[in-house]
Order: sequence, then structure tokens, then C-alpha cells
Amino acid sequence: MSLTRTLTLLVTSTVLLIAIIAAAWSYVESNHELEELFDAELAQSTRIVQGLVRHLADTQSMEELPKTLSETLELPVPDRGKIDFEKDANEILPGGIGHKYEKKLAFEVWTPDRMPLLDTLKADDSETLVPGYSWAESRGYRWRVFTLQDTATGFWIRTAQREDIREELSQELALGNVLPLLIALPLLLIAVSLAIQLGFRPLVRLERPIRNMAPERIHPLDDRQAPKEVAGLVQAVNSLLNRLDQALERERRFSADAAHELRTPLAVLRLNLEKACANNPEQFKGLIQSVDRMVHLVEQMLLLSRVDAGTDFAPEHHNLSAIIEQSIADVAPLALEKNIEPVLEDDTGQALIYCHRALINTLMRSLLANAIQYSPEHTIITTHLEPSADGYHIAVCDQGPGIPTEERERALSRFVRLDQRLGGGAGLGLAIARRIAELHGGQLTLAGRTDGQTGLCVNIWLPARPSSSNSRS
Repeated sequence: MSLTRTLTLLVTSTVLLIAIIAAAWSYVESNHELEELFDAELAQSTRIVQGLVRHLADTQSMEELPKTLSETLELPVPDRGKIDFEKDANEILPGGIGHKYEKKLAFEVWTPDRMPLLDTLKADDSETLVPGYSWAESRGYRWRVFTLQDTATGFWIRTAQREDIREELSQELALGNVLPLLIALPLLLIAVSLAIQLGFRPLVRLERPIRNMAPERIHPLDDRQAPKEVAGLVQAVNSLLNRLDQALERERRFSADAAHELRTPLAVLRLNLEKACANNPEQFKGLIQSVDRMVHLVEQMLLLSRVDAGTDFAPEHHNLSAIIEQSIADVAPLALEKNIEPVLEDDTGQALIYCHRALINTLMRSLLANAIQYSPEHTIITTHLEPSADGYHIAVCDQGPGIPTEERERALSRFVRLDQRLGGGAGLGLAIARRIAELHGGQLTLAGRTDGQTGLCVNIWLPARPSSSNSRS
């Protein structure tokens, strides 16, 4: 898992957890505060009724008092039977005479000796009147009630609110406080994710040059783009790249110098062996072959050193078909010795590519010579050229023993020979060919034949035009 993904997951999970806790806390606290607010309104309504009852008791008789209280505190609704307060979706009653939530309130008034003057609650618990807050059951609902006794008149007054309405209103109001946070939470998570990605962008810019860096073009990273937190790491990487470049340069120089210095003594040794061979050819034949293999190894090491260094790499437009034809002609003597027929199947006629002619010729000669070396006598080596994906595909297929699938990647490594009994190479041919293909921005892979025969197919793809990654001045 990437650092960006891990950090994004951790931060968003933390933000989400904190937001959920905050939302739950806000919801519970809002419900609690709203319940207290409703209790305060309940007490206030009771005191308003207390003032009304005290005024009416001073101005009206006991016979008129119940009627006046009923007309004042009961909701006047015409055609009562035609209106269902529980199912009616309209909150404002017809004619604007009131609000349907008024029916969720109830008022009760008793005389000092607990005779009812007004009872819209119908709780029938006048014998247990106690001042303060309590709960009552009526008409299938639970009611929150506040009771007080007027010290001036002795009247008992009680106001009630239905519990389900209190909960409905408190939940709606509490949800209204939490809802903006819940709506903003996804936007916050997206903003956090984008902010983290934006913060890691300098690291991505530092990573890109390392990914595209080739061994022959090692250069330090631009530490001016590095954040302060990773400046030390960038400096350490630059120091490592510098040491690696020096080590590779010493290796290239050693390989080139060693191969160059071995050419002269090997040439002298072969001349002396040829003179001795004139008198006793059978005695020195095997020794001469060993010297020839060593000379071939030295030549390949020099070639590999030049290819790795990219020395004199100046690509131009060339006809790939003509280069392959020339390569086949170059290895024709080797093919004739084993009665092997090299065949060219060209589906392009004229394949123009931007390449280094000598290196492509070396690539093809190396693959063809390798195919000849491992193919039995009286067989055919097929070279197929066709256009493919902004470039050209070349397939060199022989009828030799082939290479097992699990060994093909290792066969492309340097100094690897899978079967020491076949051929006399040093295990550099395929490695050199792949390096030349990569130098041109192409690819080289190994595969089995698709026609059911035994053998190996070396597939090369070369771009028709140079890419920015492989172009050189």
C-alpha cells in the first residue's frame, strides 16, 4: 500500500470517527436541551393559565368560569368530525383558526376542593395532584404535565404536552443541528484526500526522474523541489547515485580496458598456435578453438561496453528491411556449414525507422548466429518482419531445442548459458541484443513457437520514431 493511500485512509478514518462522535454528541445534547426548553415552555404556559384563572375568578361567578375557560383554552374547530388531527398533513387548520399541534396540548383546572372546571386531558388523576413535573396517561398517549396550585385563589392548574410530539419536534430540531455536519462530512473527506495528494506532489516529481533514470545517464535529483521533511533523504539518494555512477563507470572502464588489453596477446597467441599447427594440426586444434572462443568473448565484452556507454549513438533514418537482409547475408556462411536455410518473410517492403544501423545489424547478426548455433542441421530459420503499434515487430524463430518458459528471463541475463554442451558462446549474445533494443526504446522477449514445432522465437519490437526517453544528442 502506498504512503498516500495509507495516510489518506488514516486521516479520513480519523476525521470520520471524530465527526460521527461529534454528531452523536450534538444530537444527544440537542435533544436534552430541547427537552428542558419544552419543560420551561410547559411551566410558562401553566403560569399564563394561572394568571387567566386568577383574573376570571375575580370577575366571574363559579357558574360562568367553566364556560369562559373552555372557550378560551379549547381549540375551536368547526365540523370537528371531518378533521383528523393525526392524519391531516396541513399544520394550519382550515380558515386559519389555529395550528393542529394545539390539540397536542391539554389544560386542566380544579377548584381548591378539586372539582374540575376544565379538563381537556381526561387523565382522571385529580386525587393525586402534586405540584411540579410528572407523567400522565390519557387516550393511549403518554403526557408530560406541570402542576401548580395558585396561592391566591387555591385553584389547581395543570398543563400537559404529548410525549410523542415533544420527541418529534426535539428530534427534528436536533437533526437540523447535525444535518449540516453530515452533509459537509463527504466534502471534508474529499478535501482531505485532495490535500494529501497535493501535499505529496513534490515527492511524485522527485520520484519520476528516478523511475526514468538509466544506468548510463545517472544524475542527481533537484533538491530544490524537495520538501524540508525529505531534504535529507534526497541528499542521501544523490550521494548514493553519485557513488553508483562512479562504480558503474569504473566497471565499464575495467571491462573495456581488460578486453582491449587482451586483444593483442590473444592475437599473438593465435598466430603462434597457427605456426605450431602447421607441423601438428591435430595436437593444437582444440587449443585454437579455445583461443577463438576467448577472442569472441573479448569482442563481445568490448561491444557490450560500448553499448552500455552509448558511445557514438547517433541514430538516423534507415530501411530496416535492408538491414535485416544484410544481416542474413552476413551469417549465410555459418548457415551453409550446417545446411541451415535462413528465410526472410517481409510484410512491409520498406520499413523506415530511426535507428543506429550498425547496432541493429549487430542485434540481428547476434540473434541469427545464436539461432544457427543451437539449430540442428537441415532446418530452417525464419525471420518475420511486420508493422506493429507505431513500430515494427521482428520474430526470429529456429527449430532448436528451445528454452523452458521458467528459464527464458534468466537466459537474457549476461554470462548465462543454459546448456553448456551446446555451442561455444559466453552467454552474452541475447543480453547484447536486448540492450541494443532497449537503447532504441524497444523490447526483446523470448517465446515458444506457435506452430507446434520445437524451437525458440525471439521477438523484437522497435519504434519507428525515437521517444524522449531514448533520444540522445
